[in-house]
Amino acid sequence: MDATEPIRWRNRFSPEELQLLQRVECGMSLTADLSRADVMLLVQEDDAARVIAQSQPHSIASLYRNPWTDRLLPLSDHLLLAAGLRDGRRTSEHRRNLLEQGTPIVEQVLPIVSEAGRPIAALQIETNLIAWERHRRRHQAFRSAVGWLQEMTLRGELACAQQLSPFGEWDGVLFVDPEYRIRYLSGIANNLYRRLSYLNDLQGEHIGDLNTKDELLVRQAFETHDCHEHEVMEGSRYWNRKVVPLFSYDTGRWPFAAKTPKPMLRGALIMVHDETEEREKAVELHVKTTMIKEVHHRVKNNLQTVASILRMQSRRAGNHEVQVQLNEAVNRVLAVAVIHEFLSRDDDQAINIRDVCQRIVTQTQRAAVTPDKQITLRVQGPAIYLPSQQATACALVANELVLNALEHAFNGREQGAVLMQLADEGDQVVLEVIDDGVGLVDAAEREPTGSLGLTIVRTLVEGDLKGKLVMERGDPGTRVIVRFGKEVRSGG
Repeated sequence: MDATEPIRWRNRFSPEELQLLQRVECGMSLTADLSRADVMLLVQEDDAARVIAQSQPHSIASLYRNPWTDRLLPLSDHLLLAAGLRDGRRTSEHRRNLLEQGTPIVEQVLPIVSEAGRPIAALQIETNLIAWERHRRRHQAFRSAVGWLQEMTLRGELACAQQLSPFGEWDGVLFVDPEYRIRYLSGIANNLYRRLSYLNDLQGEHIGDLNTKDELLVRQAFETHDCHEHEVMEGSRYWNRKVVPLFSYDTGRWPFAAKTPKPMLRGALIMVHDETEEREKAVELHVKTTMIKEVHHRVKNNLQTVASILRMQSRRAGNHEVQVQLNEAVNRVLAVAVIHEFLSRDDDQAINIRDVCQRIVTQTQRAAVTPDKQITLRVQGPAIYLPSQQATACALVANELVLNALEHAFNGREQGAVLMQLADEGDQVVLEVIDDGVGLVDAAEREPTGSLGLTIVRTLVEGDLKGKLVMERGDPGTRVIVRFGKEVRSGG
């Protein structure tokens, strides 16, 4: 129940009743999973019922494409729900067609009653007809266990289940009675225990006869009256176990009534998940990720070595023009090295291009701005994450535009500023490089053809980034605008 929901219905309940509804909600997810049903919590609001919480099962496909939380259901169209909310009457089974797609379902309405004995809400449990028929054919011990689980949810006694991970479609389930004997074992659970070399029929066996942690976990649940979840290693396999103790009242009276006997321990549900393959895949992925990061680290080091060699060659060159060209090559190599440095540090392949641009500006300030000039370089804008290929092209574009501004904007000037501005427009990225230098002399400079740097920029923008490049006169200086669409990353 979200505090942002309409609070009109809340005013009808006492603090104790609201706490009961919150505890009921905590047990709904596990109830939905083991009942293989959609579970909704509803309260009456005038002549309708408001859905204040909903749990869709992880063990089977949900009946609903979209959440129904906060919907109003007219009680005139839901007579069983009306009876549950107004009179506290329950229905054990009712068949109808789901309104959204006409699917035949079985509906149960279970009223929630306060300590004062008045119905305050109801759980509506909806199961598709096929899943319901399968449930009817299951062992009586398991069907009784699910019934006790639902009753505990109604009483708010399953709040501990909120801390448990979901029960999945391929998880096994056992029911163990108070004497620690297995009374039910699902087919999936039977196959899971076969992986531990238990080939005989385990139904009726004492859980302690298994050389596993099951008995210890069940004993802990019985003693604490609490749900438990543990990851243990059985043989060479990693298992996740969830244990839920079950209690019921051997009386027809509501448990809040006077002189109600203590709850009876009925047993425990054990849910088993073999996560060995998931662990192995996680380890394999970690190894691959580590190797890839190491490759990026080595590529970065190699590029920095290449840049150092080019820098040494530049210092030894006798021709000033050759020195300029070699220094520009150094900056281009270092711009690519920055990308590999980020890839070697981050697990995600998306790169924050703002951080990349800041690194490029910093290293350009050190390498290309001579001490006798007071030219400042700045980066503004939000963090924008791009796939590595786009980030590489964007880094090279940013590098070339900054170098171009430093080379042409401040001829004959000792002071100036270059601003790199980033903007995230949802599906597009805008990169602007603005200087306060001499500006464009004439229209011919808007389409330069002789500059290698701008030729590289145009090739990268139009070819790699599939974007547009615009150069325009500033006031003062020059503004270069690059706009390109974000690439959709495969796999999320």
